[in-house]
Amino acid sequence: MRLVANKYTEAEVMKIMREWTGKKQKDFGKDLGLSRMTVQGYERGIRRYTFETLMVIAKKYGYTITIEKK
Repeated sequence: MRLVANKYTEAEVMKIMREWTGKKQKDFGKDLGLSRMTVQGYERGIRRYTFETLMVIAKKYGYTITIEKK
């Protein structure tokens, strides 16, 4: 699967990545050492996650993050 992140909000990107794992917010958070409420906040756009968090998710689930100049 491929996700062009700049076509989505930060919250939508987090939700899509979680949905790709097939996990509920609670289990996704547990895998990452986060609470369900934190994951929920990310997905609702109430909380902002760091690039470091994004990298942890990528490494944990085998995602590749690519930054490309057109």
